[in-house]
Amino acid sequence: MAADEDKDPVAYLLMPDVAALDQLESLWQRWRRNELVWGETPWAKVFDLLRDLRPWGPADRVQPNDAGILAEEIEGLGESDLVRLELELVFRDNDRRANEPERQVSTSVVASGGRIVARSRIEDIAYHALLVDLPVWAVRQIINQDPAGIAGLDPLQYIRPQSIATTIAVADADEPEPGRAHTELGSPILALIDGVPVAAHPLLARHLIVDDAFGLEPNALVARRLHGTAMASLIVHGDRNRDGPALPRQIHVVPVLGNEDRFPDDRLVIDLIYLAVSSMRDGPEPTAPNVLIVNLSLGNPRRPFQGQLSAWARLLDRLAYRFGILFLVSAGNNVETFGVPGFATSIEFEGADPQTRATNMVRALGDIVADRRLFSPAETVNGVTIGACNEDGIDPAARQAARVNVDPYPAMRLPNPSSTLGPGYARSVKPDLLMPGAREMLQVVRTHDHIDVRPATPSRAAGLKVAAPPVGGREGIDGYTGGTSAAAALASRTCHRIHDALEAEYGETFTSLPSAQRAVLLKALFAHPARWPDDSAALLRGVLGPANNRLHAQQKDNIRRFLGYGAVDGDEAVACAEDRATFWAAGTLQPNKIATIPVPVPAVMGGLARPHSLSATLAWFTPVSPGRKQYRTCRLKILEPDVLDRLAVKAHGDQPDMNQTNRGTLYTRCWRGERAPVVGADMTISLTVQRDPDQGDVIDEPIPYGLAVSIAMPGLVGLYQDVRQRLQPEIRQPIR
Repeated sequence: MAADEDKDPVAYLLMPDVAALDQLESLWQRWRRNELVWGETPWAKVFDLLRDLRPWGPADRVQPNDAGILAEEIEGLGESDLVRLELELVFRDNDRRANEPERQVSTSVVASGGRIVARSRIEDIAYHALLVDLPVWAVRQIINQDPAGIAGLDPLQYIRPQSIATTIAVADADEPEPGRAHTELGSPILALIDGVPVAAHPLLARHLIVDDAFGLEPNALVARRLHGTAMASLIVHGDRNRDGPALPRQIHVVPVLGNEDRFPDDRLVIDLIYLAVSSMRDGPEPTAPNVLIVNLSLGNPRRPFQGQLSAWARLLDRLAYRFGILFLVSAGNNVETFGVPGFATSIEFEGADPQTRATNMVRALGDIVADRRLFSPAETVNGVTIGACNEDGIDPAARQAARVNVDPYPAMRLPNPSSTLGPGYARSVKPDLLMPGAREMLQVVRTHDHIDVRPATPSRAAGLKVAAPPVGGREGIDGYTGGTSAAAALASRTCHRIHDALEAEYGETFTSLPSAQRAVLLKALFAHPARWPDDSAALLRGVLGPANNRLHAQQKDNIRRFLGYGAVDGDEAVACAEDRATFWAAGTLQPNKIATIPVPVPAVMGGLARPHSLSATLAWFTPVSPGRKQYRTCRLKILEPDVLDRLAVKAHGDQPDMNQTNRGTLYTRCWRGERAPVVGADMTISLTVQRDPDQGDVIDEPIPYGLAVSIAMPGLVGLYQDVRQRLQPEIRQPIR
């Protein structure tokens, strides 16, 4: 049954049998006619919350967005022409029960003149689907929700157009700078699941191990290998405008995009990703057994998140927990044209001062936020979803010299206009973090009562510099790209660098940890420095409201749709500073247990009335229960420390509150103050990590967690050394 629009998008009621459903439907119809009798009136309170109550049928199997895509695909085709689409079946919990429904659907497909192309059944995520070809006339029945057609088959849960991959632009070919001297590279801890790269590119040849598990490389034109090449370059070298060092290890590449950077049309995407990850970490001969970071700069623009988890997201959640893998996933880029009502002409838009332009841009995006949702699988619960921040390494003079398009946020760090927005599943914080995705410019494409704009193509004046396929006979060249795919690649690179720093400083103390604990520790340390930029948060709060400051939770909801937990500086996530000490801990928690971590407080802070902070970030992987309301089965949190008064700090307003940060698998708190803290000799803070009662069935397994804690007093040189000298062997040392 469908819920009220102001509540969750859809609610599902499981009935014990058909007779009970018939009885409930009869009650619903009598309630609509105001005919409920004594004893039935309590049902009115339930029915008041519903839009409709009916058995699952064609209207539920065919979503309006999917019907629109299918209508576009059949336009101009003959009635007998075949169209490829995905049929997702109601999952049955064993093969015997699944065989008959699949046979029924297959028989109907063939009887209509279609054929079965591929099938996939993955019990771990309650997924059972067929990839089929259907004639146009049968697709038209689906669009019209005709119960006499395929849409009327009881075993079917959803009918969707075939999944496609998000794409990127790589433009402005350039000659690369000379590379550095070669050093020996280590074995991979990071995998890239993406397009076929130009593996022979001078910037990439030594750094990539390409495992062409699906045989896509031979048919992928070298000149069109844009996506995989750009993502590999960003992971290995970063934005080449910044001239960062190459990673010290090779990366493992599994192509799942073939020619033209498209998914192979004879495979289900879920099956491709499942096999790609399983081949690396499972079986008697895993191809990349040490991989614990996986970059997935891919998404399905035909499947924007509408409140219900996609099979792709469920798959990532299950694989993350099963193998101890940190998935870095792009939020998706919505490059559709949109209106900016605040400006009547392009001249007015270009001539506006930065604050006015930013204000009107945020207001325009706020008005269409429902149309700019995350692309599957960005709603993943265990993975980290990355949005694109308007940053790159372009020299300001070069940007000014080549200025053609309009910068919507010339003076602020905000997500690019094309970067899709949250929230995530169960209103969790999504995207989790923002990373540089180039400074996205806007083009004015038409003017009526206001201007309409769309994102411009990345360029040498606004883009991330990457290795690119050959152009016009020139090989080994650079190009420029941007967007959330690029931001996710830079996020993966940052997590790899954090791993390198921990390995260099702690050796076996870190590398001997189980992969799941290392992965969640990287997740915590990566998210730890994220902050809402003060001016950006103030702008979003002021424009999107609500105006009543007592409604701070709603204000923060609007901010986190755009910023997540905040923007991350990759260098800051890795570096140490003399006025900040960062500690880490990793372990597991049994059901209903706590872990207490003692954190030394630097004595040099005592008595100094200056800004200072205590911050903590907790990350974990949860088992999941597909098909159940309590999908995320395990919830961890940081209990409020009891020494905040002595430290003269309190929770500040520019962060998600405790309820908002408690909905995913990242939990962050930051406390700030300016009064002098009272710090005694050898003072410690006891930070407590608690595993709440499991949601749904009790999970007996221990849950891996990673914790990052920082104490900082900007400008206080010696804080780091003060703490380092006090550390005992059983307490994790600050990151160096």
